[in-house]
Amino acid sequence: MSGGTRSGRHPLQRKRYQILGGLLFAIGLPLAIRLALDPGVILGRNLQVTVTAAAIAHVSGYFVYRRLGAFPGVAATGAILPTFALTYGTVFLLIFFFRLDYSRFQAAGSFLMSVSWYFGVGLFTRRRAPYRLAIVPGGQVEQAMSIPGVAWRPLDAPDAPLPGRVDGVVVDLRSDLSDAWEQFIADCALAGIPVYHVKQIMESLTGRVAIEHLSENTLGSINPNMAYFAVKGACDRLGAAIVLLALSPLLLLVALAIRLKSPGPALFRQERMGYRGETFTVFKFRTMRADASSSEDVSERERAITQDGDPRITRLGRFLRRTRIDELPQLINVLRGEMSWIGPRPEATVLSKWYQGELPFYRYRHIVRPGITGWAQVNQGHVAQVDEVLDKLHYDFYYIKNFSPWLDIVITLRTAKIILTGFGAR
Repeated sequence: MSGGTRSGRHPLQRKRYQILGGLLFAIGLPLAIRLALDPGVILGRNLQVTVTAAAIAHVSGYFVYRRLGAFPGVAATGAILPTFALTYGTVFLLIFFFRLDYSRFQAAGSFLMSVSWYFGVGLFTRRRAPYRLAIVPGGQVEQAMSIPGVAWRPLDAPDAPLPGRVDGVVVDLRSDLSDAWEQFIADCALAGIPVYHVKQIMESLTGRVAIEHLSENTLGSINPNMAYFAVKGACDRLGAAIVLLALSPLLLLVALAIRLKSPGPALFRQERMGYRGETFTVFKFRTMRADASSSEDVSERERAITQDGDPRITRLGRFLRRTRIDELPQLINVLRGEMSWIGPRPEATVLSKWYQGELPFYRYRHIVRPGITGWAQVNQGHVAQVDEVLDKLHYDFYYIKNFSPWLDIVITLRTAKIILTGFGAR
């Protein structure tokens, strides 16, 4: 094998240079300024504690930031501030808890310099050449080449040189490859060039997993992490109890406003399908007219579907939906163990039965608890038609396959962005 490799990468695109440069910039610069102002301060224990804590927070923030960047649709620079705020806040909260003396100047300076450093690195690397992937012909690779945001480099022959520097080679490993192409793939792996199965790279770039065959390998690869499943369930209930207690005055005010604005109950109840296919009653603040579900001109299935600009929604209901306040009563479902903070959205039972009859493997989304928000919601929003639901289903499968605290953090950040900007809220 000949041609380009990954050797042309700028040092700032490598992990070790990013983290070493970050430590020098974020820890060293505030320390140098402090020493210039007071040369004897190096002997102070509070500064030593602060430097150590800041270094731990910086390194932790870097690895969390890198881990979040592995998920599609995550703007790297958008995750920097909340990530480092979380790690620095956690570390210095522990210092405060144990009543250790620390330098506020060094702590604040290190945090600001950490954020500034990775913002700068992110902007620099974004201006570099886009991600380059070489394509081995055959199989379903043409589907991958339609995905934007990647510089695709089709290969003509196994003995031809690589088209410049590439970050990986994409191949359909299920297709019948010639001996020459198999040798080429082996040579790439030995040369340190990553080789990706086409389905793997499509999942990574689109955030969707399509189940095509009911086989052990297919389903086995998207079974959720049961250890995290148990921890997540306990944290969900604890968090729901705390938030319900803290927001109880707000919830009472919203309920009162709904009763005053339109006749009918403050809460909307609906039977939905949840974990392991069991039905439960979901609670939401009512956003539609109370008589909206009593029309005899439409079927039960049509009444369960909320359309864009639905005339049944009240003026207050539009505000509650846009801000997602209408979802808050579902914390009762979380507390009861019927739902999670994050997971596939539970559908009305009548819709779930319809989708199960139209879409293969639809029931598999019930392998985890449904959530108030989820991966499909932050990527696609509300859908109702079968073809749209199929796309949503692929997002749900991606969430199940990548079930982890890292993906939950990404969903939390993107949900907060949607609530603040209004984009995607329906």
